[in-house]
Amino acid sequence: MSARHRLSITTRVTLFTGVVAAVLSTLLATTVMIAIERYAVESATEEITAAGARVAIQMEQGRLQYPLATLPLRSIQVVDSRRHVVASTPDLRGRPPITAFTPQGRNVATSVICGGVRPGRCDIVVAQRVHRRGEQWIVYAASPAVPFWVHPRLAAMVGGLAALLAVVVTFLGHRTVVASLRPVTAIRSELDQINAASSGRRVPVPPTDDEIHELAESVNQTLCRLHAALRELRTTLDRQRQMVADVSHDLRTPVTAMRAEVEDALLAPDETSVPALGAAVLPRLDRLQAIAQNLLTITRLDSGMPGAHEPVDLSELVAAELRARPPAKRIDTSIDPGVVVLGDRSRLARLFTNLIDNAERHAQIAIRITVRQEPGASLDDPRFPYGVAVMEVIDDGPGIDPDKRELVFQRFTRLDPPRTTSAGGAGLGLAIARQIAEAGGGTLGIEDSPCGARFVLRLPAASPPGRPPDF
Repeated sequence: MSARHRLSITTRVTLFTGVVAAVLSTLLATTVMIAIERYAVESATEEITAAGARVAIQMEQGRLQYPLATLPLRSIQVVDSRRHVVASTPDLRGRPPITAFTPQGRNVATSVICGGVRPGRCDIVVAQRVHRRGEQWIVYAASPAVPFWVHPRLAAMVGGLAALLAVVVTFLGHRTVVASLRPVTAIRSELDQINAASSGRRVPVPPTDDEIHELAESVNQTLCRLHAALRELRTTLDRQRQMVADVSHDLRTPVTAMRAEVEDALLAPDETSVPALGAAVLPRLDRLQAIAQNLLTITRLDSGMPGAHEPVDLSELVAAELRARPPAKRIDTSIDPGVVVLGDRSRLARLFTNLIDNAERHAQIAIRITVRQEPGASLDDPRFPYGVAVMEVIDDGPGIDPDKRELVFQRFTRLDPPRTTSAGGAGLGLAIARQIAEAGGGTLGIEDSPCGARFVLRLPAASPPGRPPDF
């Protein structure tokens, strides 16, 4: 891991702020020093020009006054037309002209001269033309060139202010980052406590309208979903434990009964016949097979194993299943012919068997089964472009309360108290039926009925009503 990744966000932002502040402060200090240096040069040039002009006026009037320069570090030379120095300040006495340039086409010219009669030094030199006795004389006024830093104290003051500005900006940036990330620290601390304690708690939401506020709300929404998922997981685990107990009971009961029948037959073989033993054992074997088939079916559905996708005549399937099973209750039917869907015949048969088994367990006298096809426009649902194949299974039992209608489709759920062997399975039949319906692009639910429970299956029809399907 690189060193940058090992640094905290606060440290990285503070370093970035410090670097940017230092760069900007340096640029600001440089700009200020350049402006001051230009102002100082202009002021010095004006003062030198004024000093030279004063001497030039005196030369034209024929009365030169000493000292020529009234300020220290100012140098003045008067040079005649033959380039002879006729007057100068003490620092240039006995020296040749300070420079060789003269005003060309104008009376005043300015230049910076380095070296010359003053080795190792640069001077601002102003040359002014003077008319003396019909000749052109030159007055040179000079002063040391202004350095970039103008004065050491000024440079130190500007540099110190720039450094102070960089430090202040860095400090303010650090405080701003710390204050901005304080809610994040609170959120992280609360999350740590939530992880250690309870998922029902929520992180604090700062009152500001910024990204941290949105982050806190997103975290709380995630915690809500996580809490709901954990609660659902606990509920599922409780149901699974209850299912294991129910399945164990449902398996143990027929196995115990079969064992008792076999042991009785072994103890008294002369009093037991094979047909009688088979008649006693086979119903219990059927029950074991049904439980095993339920578990196998729901495992396949959970794995996402696709079923067949072929035309199935739902009307013929229901009629065939009713003919194949012995009537436990009176069954009234209203089956329209030619209701065709696309799906897996074996799964649809399983769905119908689970519904009819549930109806027989709860019906008092009769069960009513209807199969018909309706136009898809009645539901305004794009899943049913060619219409809706509807199958209803209605019993005349006690019915199901509206607030419990969805609960019966959950796995391992049985609304009645622990039942005997004749009462049913482990609470998987209706869950399997709904999962098969949804896998086929349809729905299965419980709707209002004057008496008993009314299970309604809706599947996409293979063709519009009144027209044979094209396969």
